[in-house]
Amino acid sequence: MDAKEYFNGKKITLMGLGLLGRGVGDVKFLASVGAELIVTDLKTEEQLESSFEQLRSFPHITFHLGEHRLEDFHGRDLIIKAAGVPLNSPYIAEAKKHKIPVRMSADLFAELAGIPVVGITGTRGKSTVTHLISHILKNIGMDVLVGGNVRGVSSLALLPEVTPESVAVLELDSWQLQGFGEAHISPQVAVFTTFLPDHMNYYRNAASTDDEAMRLYFADKSNIFLNQDESDTLVLGEQVAPFVQEYGYQKKIRANTILAGAKNLPKGTKLQILGEHNRYNAGLATEAARALGVDDETIRLALESFAGLPGRLEFLRDVKGVKIYNDNNSTTPDATLAALKALDPDKKKNVVLIVGGDDKKLDMSALVAAFPEHCSKIILFKERGTDRIRDEVFELTNQGVEVYEEEGLKACIERAVAVAKPGESILYSPAFSSFGKYFKNEYDRNDQFVKLINELK
Repeated sequence: MDAKEYFNGKKITLMGLGLLGRGVGDVKFLASVGAELIVTDLKTEEQLESSFEQLRSFPHITFHLGEHRLEDFHGRDLIIKAAGVPLNSPYIAEAKKHKIPVRMSADLFAELAGIPVVGITGTRGKSTVTHLISHILKNIGMDVLVGGNVRGVSSLALLPEVTPESVAVLELDSWQLQGFGEAHISPQVAVFTTFLPDHMNYYRNAASTDDEAMRLYFADKSNIFLNQDESDTLVLGEQVAPFVQEYGYQKKIRANTILAGAKNLPKGTKLQILGEHNRYNAGLATEAARALGVDDETIRLALESFAGLPGRLEFLRDVKGVKIYNDNNSTTPDATLAALKALDPDKKKNVVLIVGGDDKKLDMSALVAAFPEHCSKIILFKERGTDRIRDEVFELTNQGVEVYEEEGLKACIERAVAVAKPGESILYSPAFSSFGKYFKNEYDRNDQFVKLINELK
């Protein structure tokens, strides 16, 4: 479908500009193809300065920042909402009351592009699996468009790049899958990596119990497969399968289903990326590639040449015999636990861990219990979420773990470098979200950490 023809002259309200670049890219694209836009965000113009400045010169855009207005959600042809809009949003309810379609950019792209879509979701592993699949397909010369939940990438802005030979590989978070559900579509090849507690601060607002919140979370995730048919493929991670059964979704799956994990890797595969969790991720990527007709030898060579992603157990540098790893994107306890096991599989207690951040209301007990098995020292990053585990962590001094608490990322790094011994590794794996007084978002936190490490003498 011709995107310009579809959007030209349409009255569109875009809800949620944000600072990650995806919203800005969507607005630029829509403005360029002749849409009449209202852009609204609860953040103010000052808070959104870096995004707003890129759009100031575009005609046909009305900005309503610092608030949403009900009148912006009727008399329109289309509402495009960003990730994280509350399930009970009165503004979305207003649009639906007036029978205005509510979409998200990823599902709108999937519908308009008219090309095969590989979609990847999961609490952990979706970014790595997305880029593994893309890496495999690009290695055989396929025209691959990577979008969805990718930093700085507008899915809608990919539409002019679509050719009949293109395949889209989309990382899809639970919010973007709300859009797929609303549109009654699913990817032709779907990968569901893991399902673990996350975003409870979001789903708990619409639930009365934690179990109900998890069921709402799974319901959003399930849109990755709910609208598939018998000609499609679902690569289901072994960790997810019990939840499909528990929540009653087994009879709702119509696609050809492959249960996958590390055992599905091509024989003899030797990965550069660390950890058993990454062997699991690579096993899922393998099955997605097989579903697209790629042979095992090609898959193996591509997997072995994949060096990993920024902010995911990323080795940054060695300082006086101490290796420093950036695992900024670990925003849950399960992710940080996986990182500890990857760096210290034999429990030599050689990790100096920097941990802490804002609160997502997740259970940290299993992670804290594992600290003495892997960590010689722990540096707590002082924040709201960290407050919940402070007393428990300081009690670990009775088990021989050195514990410190510092305010600000720079102070945490300086402390870690000061106490780390040659042969140890400094691991920045927060286990908490980034939002709070120190960072604009997780990407800002990542960039600040990398900058500070590069500045070390």
